[in-house]
Amino acid sequence: MKKSLLWLLIMLLTVSMIATFSLAGCKKEAKPAAEEVAPAEEAEEAAPAEEAEEVSLEGVTIKCAFIGGANYEEIYKAIPKFEEETGAKVEIVFKGDGFQIDKKLKTDFAAGTVDYDVCWDHSSFFTQYIDTDGIIPLEDYWTEEELSDFIPMILDSGKRDGHLWIIPRHFDVSCLHYRTDIFEDPDMQAKFKEETGADLKVPETWDEFKETALGLQKILPAGVYATEFAGKEEALTGRFYEILTSEGGQFFDENWKPGFNSEAGVKAVTMLRDLYAAGAMPPGMTSFVWEDVAQNWVTGIIAMYTEWYGWYSYFQDPEASKVAGEFDIARQPMGDGGIHGGWAGQHSFSITKACKNIPAAVALIKFLTNYDQQYTEAKMGILVTRNSVWDTIIEEAGVSDDPLAVKRLELAKLQAAEDFRTPPLVAQWLPASDIVYPIVQAIILGDKEPKAGLDEAAAAVEQMMSEAGYY
Repeated sequence: MKKSLLWLLIMLLTVSMIATFSLAGCKKEAKPAAEEVAPAEEAEEAAPAEEAEEVSLEGVTIKCAFIGGANYEEIYKAIPKFEEETGAKVEIVFKGDGFQIDKKLKTDFAAGTVDYDVCWDHSSFFTQYIDTDGIIPLEDYWTEEELSDFIPMILDSGKRDGHLWIIPRHFDVSCLHYRTDIFEDPDMQAKFKEETGADLKVPETWDEFKETALGLQKILPAGVYATEFAGKEEALTGRFYEILTSEGGQFFDENWKPGFNSEAGVKAVTMLRDLYAAGAMPPGMTSFVWEDVAQNWVTGIIAMYTEWYGWYSYFQDPEASKVAGEFDIARQPMGDGGIHGGWAGQHSFSITKACKNIPAAVALIKFLTNYDQQYTEAKMGILVTRNSVWDTIIEEAGVSDDPLAVKRLELAKLQAAEDFRTPPLVAQWLPASDIVYPIVQAIILGDKEPKAGLDEAAAAVEQMMSEAGYY
């Protein structure tokens, strides 16, 4: 009997010790190495942000697919600091321009060949990646306090279906650029008054923009044009879109039916046609994209047009620009809808569904979008997304020799808060653009009538949306 009790006591003690060591082993178990191949559903998930505890990243590899080139590279130079602080290793497995990386992401998501954790994203593109189940919602990994510093309208542009999918890095929106050596010249003002009976002033509405451009074209020297627009591909669709929305129209209605063939759409495209027909835009306009319109501006052959802020340092470089120091900026014109033009977009970061270590991916994105990295980009002239950084750079601009330093930043921040509008957050935006822009081109060139052309485009877009399952 005593022997039985002794054996029972030994067995209980053994079970207790095994349980203790097993629990200790679970607590100290190392995370799977990032390079290990594991199904996406086995990725280590971060705790919801409000409950998150500090997680060791020692030895973890975070693989990334990023946009590259020019100013995009600067914040990547800070990655060694992140590696030193966390013990993680960051490996950029792909780098390309926006269209190259979009092609890679779509291909990889469709084929299931994603081998990276963090990817570049954009407000015009991310809905495609949702539909191919390539990226994950992020709202659980950022607290409200962490998100509160981002400009709300920009943050909201990364939301769909009640989820936050992208964390904003920087953005761009356009403002009206106009030549002060033309608009403020007394001789030009007198000629404009004589020709039109009106005062030459910076247009505040699209109606004024059209009338000012038509009047200017009658008095400008040969070879100089009143205005211009990018004239092909999504660049043209986007410009049409922002005038359309300013005039109170919409590209899609609440049921995803095309709405751009409305009265507002006809008015928008008629303005483009009439300006082109009057010679108030360069004859090659329908072949222009962003580099072309910017080049026309710096060569001094354009009086006014809407342009992205990102070109500012180029425009003010006296070695590259004939209009350096001879232009000013203003908010985009307003339409009949009481809305200022504001087609815009944000560059951002996402986490792929194939991510093998979500806490590590979250930590890297938080580092790349923190105050220090955004300040670095802001000093380069990039429009960043944190209010706190804007407060700093506006204060610093107050002592700049550049007369537009403060005005430029304050206007951009105002537009980010009130005018920032992405294209429709739907994967079919770019396919719809491919249908719309050739017809808008044909209307501008006088080959199609505005209403008939837009009706034709709307019918084709509606067919596409139907085939995509929206109706």
